[in-house]
Amino acid sequence: MTRPSFLEGVLVALAASLAAGALFSTLTLVLRSPPALRWVIALVALGYVLYLLGRSGTRVGRVTTILVWTLVSGAALALPLPLASFVLVHGGMVWLIRSLCFHAGLVAALADLGLALLGLSAAVWAGTQTGSLALAAWSLFLVQALFGLIPSGLAGAATDPVQGAQSDDAFERAYRGAEAALRRIHST
Repeated sequence: MTRPSFLEGVLVALAASLAAGALFSTLTLVLRSPPALRWVIALVALGYVLYLLGRSGTRVGRVTTILVWTLVSGAALALPLPLASFVLVHGGMVWLIRSLCFHAGLVAALADLGLALLGLSAAVWAGTQTGSLALAAWSLFLVQALFGLIPSGLAGAATDPVQGAQSDDAFERAYRGAEAALRRIHST
């Protein structure tokens, strides 16, 4: 698994913000503004998910992930969800896919959830302050670029103390065996 660097995340943020602005400008030629915005959110999020799947290195479950994404996103587009709920559905799916593909522990996934919520907050702030969809997308994805800095193995306390004790015993036996071998080498 190759984790994206922050610089790569910044480039993705730039591409996503440019794509969001261009898509919105194009779609508003054929759709009213609210449905066009929903399509932009869904398409840019899909592009980000495809990028994540490509970078994750996982080979199993890609088709299933894209199928589930399509079904959930299609249902969100079809239902009369408020815009905030629509954005949360897509943000939640992105977080879930990123957590499954890049994080090994619950603590890392929760840290990523906090980062996802911070990114959504930054996007709302930028969007309300400037009225620019491109700047809102830039703010969102710029904060998301930090996810590569979350250690993948960040984990909480061991969940199975018995397994931990067995691992410690095996390590202790190996350590004692290595010390005994060193003593024999030095004594000859």
